[in-house]
Amino acid sequence: MTVSSDRERAVRRSLLNKLLNRNHHNLNLVHWYRLLAGTAIVWMGCWGQSLPSVASPAGFDRLRAVTPARQIVNSFAQQPAPPPSQPAPENNPIEIDPAILNSSPVLQKWLKGIPDVADDIKNDPSFRTRVKLGYSQYPSTAQTGGVHLAVDDLFFGRSGLSASANYNSGGSRTAYGVDAQYYLLPLGGYINITPLVGFRRLQTDKYSRDGLNLGLKLMLVPSRGGGADIALSQSWVGLGSDTETGLTTFSVGYAITNNLRISTDIQQQNARENYDSRVGIGFEWMP
Repeated sequence: MTVSSDRERAVRRSLLNKLLNRNHHNLNLVHWYRLLAGTAIVWMGCWGQSLPSVASPAGFDRLRAVTPARQIVNSFAQQPAPPPSQPAPENNPIEIDPAILNSSPVLQKWLKGIPDVADDIKNDPSFRTRVKLGYSQYPSTAQTGGVHLAVDDLFFGRSGLSASANYNSGGSRTAYGVDAQYYLLPLGGYINITPLVGFRRLQTDKYSRDGLNLGLKLMLVPSRGGGADIALSQSWVGLGSDTETGLTTFSVGYAITNNLRISTDIQQQNARENYDSRVGIGFEWMP
């Protein structure tokens, strides 16, 4: 009985010591938890006193404090809204000196509307139809004087096909004819070339010729729209026959107004019987 009682007391003492140690450990943790929580509460209370209180007048004063950034925002907010922009007036006329406008066909054309430049280069001739009236002199025929009439480049629509006719007479010299031309390059360019096909009659004191006229014509246009052009042509009447006669013609025209030009031309007429020449000067009207 004594031994068992001693054992029971030893077991109870051991269990009591373990329980006391565990409770002491738990009490230490609880103590630290309570210490940390109390410290946090005190720190938050002190920090909260430094914040503005919405319910206090001082809080409102702090919230209403104006900073430089707020001043900039307020200045933009107080600026009045700009008035709505006025639409640009349509068809605003361009003020141009009437003298300049009247002397410039290009300005007149652009004021009517923006042209299709690509279409103009292809289809709008850089040289115009010309009706010519002038004086001719024949140096190879005792300096005989006479007249000459001509219509050059009467176009058919906007194609490259045109017709020309001319007549000149003085003393024993007479020449007239009509030719068809088809320009091979775009009509709006500064250079063009065309074959000549037509009929020609030549009369001198030594011979007379008539027949098919074949040749080529080169056009140079320094100023488009009829301002100035240079033409050089070479043709043959009765080409390949015993009566073949060559005609070489060089002409220059220069505009002095929108529709009037002054022109000159030199022509050499070469036949087996004789070499004849003609020099002409006159006026051209461009319709």
